[in-house]
Amino acid sequence: MQRPGKGKTPRRLGPKKASNIEKDPVGVYCRIRPLGAEDEECCVEMISSSTIQLHAPDGLKANRNGEYKETQYSFKKVFGINTTQMELFEDVAKPLVDDLIHCKNGLLFTYGVTGSGKTFTMTGSPGEGGLLPRSLDILFNSISPFQAKRFVFKPDDKNGMEIQGQVDALLERQKRDSQQSVPKTPSSRQKADPEFADMISSEEACKSDNVDEDCCYSVFVSYIEVYNNYIYDLLEDAPFDPIRPKPPQSKILREDLNHNMYVAGCTEVEVKSTEEAFEVFWKGQKKRRIANTQLNRESSRSHSVFTVKLAQAPLDADGDHILQDKNQVNVSQLCLVDLAGSERTSRTRAEGSRLREAGNINQSLMTLRTCMEVLRENQMCGTNKMVPYRDSKVTHLFKNYFDGEGKVRMIVCVNPKADDYDETMLVMRFAEMTQEVEVARPVDRPICGLAAGRRNRNQAFRDELSHDPGLLNQLIESFPALPSCELVDPTDDQTLPRLIEVLERRHRIRQMMTEQFNKTASTLKSMLQQFDSQLNAKETFLQDQRSKLSEKDKVIINQRTEMERLEKKSKTLEYKIDILQKATDMYELDKRSLQHELETREQRLQRELSERRRMEQRMQGMVTDTKLKWEKECERRVNAKQLEMQNKLWVKDEKLKQLKAIVTESNGGGGGSCPTERPQKPDRPSRERDRNIGQKRSASPSPLPVSYWDDQTAPPVHPTHRRSHSAGGEKWVDHKPPCNLDLGTVMQPIIPNAIKVSTPNEKALSKCHKYVLRHQELASDGEIETKLIKGNVFKTRGGGQAVQFTDIETLTQEYPTAPSRKRRSGSAEGPAQMEDIENRAPVASISTSHVYQKRRKP
Repeated sequence: MQRPGKGKTPRRLGPKKASNIEKDPVGVYCRIRPLGAEDEECCVEMISSSTIQLHAPDGLKANRNGEYKETQYSFKKVFGINTTQMELFEDVAKPLVDDLIHCKNGLLFTYGVTGSGKTFTMTGSPGEGGLLPRSLDILFNSISPFQAKRFVFKPDDKNGMEIQGQVDALLERQKRDSQQSVPKTPSSRQKADPEFADMISSEEACKSDNVDEDCCYSVFVSYIEVYNNYIYDLLEDAPFDPIRPKPPQSKILREDLNHNMYVAGCTEVEVKSTEEAFEVFWKGQKKRRIANTQLNRESSRSHSVFTVKLAQAPLDADGDHILQDKNQVNVSQLCLVDLAGSERTSRTRAEGSRLREAGNINQSLMTLRTCMEVLRENQMCGTNKMVPYRDSKVTHLFKNYFDGEGKVRMIVCVNPKADDYDETMLVMRFAEMTQEVEVARPVDRPICGLAAGRRNRNQAFRDELSHDPGLLNQLIESFPALPSCELVDPTDDQTLPRLIEVLERRHRIRQMMTEQFNKTASTLKSMLQQFDSQLNAKETFLQDQRSKLSEKDKVIINQRTEMERLEKKSKTLEYKIDILQKATDMYELDKRSLQHELETREQRLQRELSERRRMEQRMQGMVTDTKLKWEKECERRVNAKQLEMQNKLWVKDEKLKQLKAIVTESNGGGGGSCPTERPQKPDRPSRERDRNIGQKRSASPSPLPVSYWDDQTAPPVHPTHRRSHSAGGEKWVDHKPPCNLDLGTVMQPIIPNAIKVSTPNEKALSKCHKYVLRHQELASDGEIETKLIKGNVFKTRGGGQAVQFTDIETLTQEYPTAPSRKRRSGSAEGPAQMEDIENRAPVASISTSHVYQKRRKP
């Protein structure tokens, strides 16, 4: 039969595939604490040794019309208010300690509402020790005669044990004693700490039977707490800095070679007595986080886990020394867990850190409940759902107990007062469901192939003392006593001969004893000589082995150095991985938010594009209709204007004919012409002037009409080109659509050094600071109106260009050929007025209005 591997904890495999694996349900016990006051209402009644009944409070019945009914719950055993700590320990924890001695793991945890007595059940009080001190007491009472010396067993920091030689252990003991870091074991209970000296009375001391005498044992304890889903070592001696105190560092969970979970870097202290072990527990208990709440004066704010690890290894054939074989080392552990109580913030009125603690406690307990539900469903329905152990540190640490083999026990603590009725009902439902979860039954792991040296030797010595006292004892018993030597009569001749006879007999017996002693001494001497020869041979063999061991030690030292280097590198990489993981999470969050924003903007852009397309289609229809309408109107106006011009031309022709007739008559009459009178400059043909005016009315791109002058009138002053408001020192983008008409007027916007484009582009916008758009449209009176839409160019965060429109200049052109707009009511239009209008230059007016629009990308 092979031994479990290499000083590690016996491997706890996953869910067993075979159907012949024996399983046991989780043992769930219930303990009812006494009421705080006699007149307080009670909602829990103990019906039998395994059944309790819950009564809804009267207030809830009256308010909810009997919605809450009396409900019964069954357990493996129910402990009433009069149950002592010893009775509870005998039924629940003592079997787990017996399994611990026989290389079987165990898990015991208390569960319940805050203030229900979980910590009292686990720790106890002076004179009423709880499950933890009693478990330590029975363990040390059982293995005390067979304990190994300190530092013979040594943790390897990977959830396993190593065996050191006697010399190495002695050197380490001397080193630790010189540093005074190892606590001294109290010689008696009176010398222990008075805070826990009276936890267990000497009258209640008990021990376990069937302890293997051919094994050496050593006990290691560790104490951790799970606070806000972080693991902290309560036994860690961190250096205290009064100037800049550092908070305790959290620990991480790892998996060993046998796939068992353990707390990496956790402090494991070797203890040799109950007092020393409980002193270590009390040291960690003082660091545990507790707080005063509305429901409990000393409420636990974290889950505490006290682990008792028992390492045992067999002795050699002579029963004197431990075998230096790691394959023969067995490690078993018992975990005592005090879970923090579930609580409602509406009752505790917690705020700040207390509120966050309560939320983490409730979340971890909810994860435990979920794991139990999934386990029960997988076992009862044959499903293979993943159990969410990793959602909480508590469930992740103890997953091997539920997936592998080992005993699991739970004590449900109940406070029977009516105020806790709702929480108590939830606890009862969880306990009822947990009883249906089955865990593989642990198997025995006997130590095989070894001689029972110490056990046989002790048994022979006991048999010799009880049955065969030996020849030497017989001789001592047959040694005659001296008779009375008093002489009362001179003639007495019997006393001296009797004395001589007794002395001779005593002399013979003494000689026989001397011979027997010499014979025994010679036999012993020969045995010693033989033993010396064997010892010399063994010493020679040991020297060879020591030389080999020294070489192996050098290799081990090199490997340890390399392992330490790799562990430091691993920790550094883990730290970097954590930082990168946090950065990745932040980037993922930013990515999701930006992606959501991008999708929102894309949807908005699609809506705007669709609206723009609909608007463009509508505007195209309107433009088409308006274009047709104005084409007809322009055609009508052109026809009317042509008719009017023809009439005016006919009138002028008639006037010229009359003037010509008058001049002809005057010349023919002999009057003649005055030689000193300068002839007048004839007017330009009226058809050309009228054609120019008609071109403006039809919004054609022909040049504007100009005024004609004669010799008697001074020539008009040419108006200077007035600069537009857009002219300046900045760089401009002059956007002129190809559909715009060139009117050829005097009031043209002139922008020096401007980049002229027909369509906007990013390259042109990136080089300029100002932007102007030329837009033409028909005014209400049918004239062409030019608008200069100006704006500022900005760079966007995404690297593009944005234009913010800030100003609109409107250029309106008016012509003197519209008498209806220039004529006032009640005035007549005469020939002089017509001539004045004909000789008047066209006028352009500028109106400015400010418009602020939403900035968008071009």
